[in-house]
Amino acid sequence: MSEARARLLDAATELFYAEGLHSVGVDRVIARAQVTRATLYRHFPSKDDLLVAYLSRADEAIRARTEQARATGTDPDDVVRAVGRAVTDDIRGPGFRGCAFLNAAAEYPDPEHPVHQAVQAHRQWYLATMVDLFTGIGKIDPAPAARHFVMLRDGAMAAGCLTDPQPVCDTFTRGVEGLLTFRSRAEPES
Repeated sequence: MSEARARLLDAATELFYAEGLHSVGVDRVIARAQVTRATLYRHFPSKDDLLVAYLSRADEAIRARTEQARATGTDPDDVVRAVGRAVTDDIRGPGFRGCAFLNAAAEYPDPEHPVHQAVQAHRQWYLATMVDLFTGIGKIDPAPAARHFVMLRDGAMAAGCLTDPQPVCDTFTRGVEGLLTFRSRAEPES
């Protein structure tokens, strides 16, 4: 990646996440990155391309943290817990403003728009990853557990930027622990 492209993505990431996708124009990104308009458009032919690149960068970061969680533990429960800790670490982080993907989906609700499609691709990957992780635990129904995890995450990401993040993180963590112990179907009694 060229230095100019990296500066553009750094500036876009900072501005889009902090202020929103529609409210930040390319002139602000250009000024923050200290590049010319021609440089921006050489790397990103349109603002939509820049927005998708911003979301791709966020997606790559989440994928990397998920792979780190997988690499650190052999116990499937602990891997799910590590993914959950990554969520709570984000919520407690400085400048936390919610989930970049949920924020983008709110601003770009048209399912045909490339930004919305980038959001959907990330969310499909995240859900499939959680299904895989819950499958490793040996639960009877990993798909409902994974959907529950994603819904807990979405709620925590939304609430975490509206109020004191600590109770939100505590509630999310308790929810994850509940998923790890809950059996979605009772075993038939013998």
